Amino acid sequence: MNDTRLQYHLQCRPGDIGGYVLLPGDPGRSGLIASAFDSAQLVASNREYTTYTGTVAGTTVSVTSTGIGGPSTAIAVEELANLGAHTLVRLGTCGGMQPQAQLGDLVIVQAAVRDEGTTAQYVPAGFPATANLDIVLALREEARARGLRHHVGVVQSKDSFYGEMEPERMPVSSELEARWAAWIRAGVIASEMECASLFTVAAVRGIRAGAAVLVVNETPVRAAGMPEATSLPLQPLIDAGVGAVRRLIASDAQPATSPTVAG
Repeated sequence: MNDTRLQYHLQCRPGDIGGYVLLPGDPGRSGLIASAFDSAQLVASNREYTTYTGTVAGTTVSVTSTGIGGPSTAIAVEELANLGAHTLVRLGTCGGMQPQAQLGDLVIVQAAVRDEGTTAQYVPAGFPATANLDIVLALREEARARGLRHHVGVVQSKDSFYGEMEPERMPVSSELEARWAAWIRAGVIASEMECASLFTVAAVRGIRAGAAVLVVNETPVRAAGMPEATSLPLQPLIDAGVGAVRRLIASDAQPATSPTVAG
């Protein structure tokens, strides 16, 4: 149900956003993503939330930054859902956890490990944080069409950036190290901070969500350190995300067909 009020954190009103919304973490990337739309204009910028709205394939589409981590992401999802958004696609960055996740690769997120605290305020511990299948397939098809190196699988969503980067100085270092090793042994591809909250809150609100994240440091993440923020190869991620939205718009416009029943 659309909320008629000005949304407190986003500072957006009904009509300010489209049904399809791309979600970077960094407010500085909102304008960069919006520049890939057919047209776009700044709608609002408040705290970590910067929103542009424009058109893609003749359909109103927005981009809203979420800031870093689960709590701010959950707020963005709640308020976007209030305003009528029905499709949310995160475009972010991650650290590789498997050898095949190389710098510049895309990870199309199928599900997220709920190794964070926000989603516990929404659902019980056993609830899976999964991406919408339509979005996963649209992202994969776009990555394939563009010849982009990509992987489809599970990411770890965490709360503490430095708990990952410098676990040895934390009082719970042994627990952090053991959990990190377990996720790697289980085949988790990459680590990031928002997908679990995005997928879970979207599920609770009855809308669809997905994500593609760019590998910006390879395993072992701690030894490699962080790259220069200004040198990240973001354009393939943006192109894949906007292209996937174009695919979703086209697919959603197709009339639903009823399954054939054998007589």
